[in-house]
Amino acid sequence: MKRPPEARVRGAGLRVLLLRSDFNGQIVDGLVSGAREALAELGVPEDGVELLDVPGAFELPLIAQVAASSGRFDAIVALGAVVKGETDHYEHIARECAAGLMQVARETRTPVAFGVLTVRDAAHALARSAPGPHNKGAEAARAALMAAAAVRRLRE
Repeated sequence: MKRPPEARVRGAGLRVLLLRSDFNGQIVDGLVSGAREALAELGVPEDGVELLDVPGAFELPLIAQVAASSGRFDAIVALGAVVKGETDHYEHIARECAAGLMQVARETRTPVAFGVLTVRDAAHALARSAPGPHNKGAEAARAALMAAAAVRRLRE
């Protein structure tokens, strides 16, 4: 049986920044817990993980860009939750957050994982941030490490 891709990743020696959006804090805290758990499982030591709070999902790209440009991190995991409300504000924030984070990754060549839930219902966000195998924070952390390992391999 083939191993899952993340089984080939070793996090020892990698430095990872978790960016935590303060907006929808209960949901995002679940994503952070999942990300921390996944990073530990992949061998990233606790002192290899830094956590930084940002006001909301809209601010994630700017802070990710500053962090990536610092050269201090091998990967960044952006964690947040944008829940649809009564206006179209949701669409603007979700779109700009996703596009901004991708732009940061391309410009800085630092893996930036998109761990931002964009959902139409808060119950969906709670389900995706709950402990267990479907936690999207854990999924984003695994993706960030896989990308960091690939970048490192290509640079060698």
